[in-house]
Amino acid sequence: MTQRVELATVMDRLAVDGLITDYAVAVDDGDWQAYRGLFAPDGRADYRSAGGIEGDAAEIAGWLAQTMELFPMRQHLIVNRRLRFGLLEHDIGDTAQVRADFVNPMRFAGHDGGSTAPDFVCGGRYDFALLRTDSGWRLRAVAVHEKWRRAPQNRQEPAAT
Repeated sequence: MTQRVELATVMDRLAVDGLITDYAVAVDDGDWQAYRGLFAPDGRADYRSAGGIEGDAAEIAGWLAQTMELFPMRQHLIVNRRLRFGLLEHDIGDTAQVRADFVNPMRFAGHDGGSTAPDFVCGGRYDFALLRTDSGWRLRAVAVHEKWRRAPQNRQEPAAT
């Protein structure tokens, strides 16, 4: 590999990592316009394993906006990111796959007592499919694979809409 190719690969890795971080921040901050902007025009997300829906970025942003009202405090951590670049139309590096684990502590709205500690925590794995566009790397698909959750015994978990 030439130094130029190695540098381009490092720059792509940093850009992809930044996109995944922007995804987590947009969800945690409730910035649904920024969330939609992370997706390619035909981008989709699938939250069904976590009790959610599957749809295009606008549909998912609307669903998340409504659902996340239940959790005014959230801090979603995406770790152990495994990145693989792929091929599209025989050009190296036009697609990427990221598989990463997540832990998502949240706090239900209206909880009395003044505590800020999370009372709902879930974890699992994300599968991200990315595409290089004229605007940079964008999400083509996001699939959430929730593996576990811990919620208070006296609290009902959010229902799927």
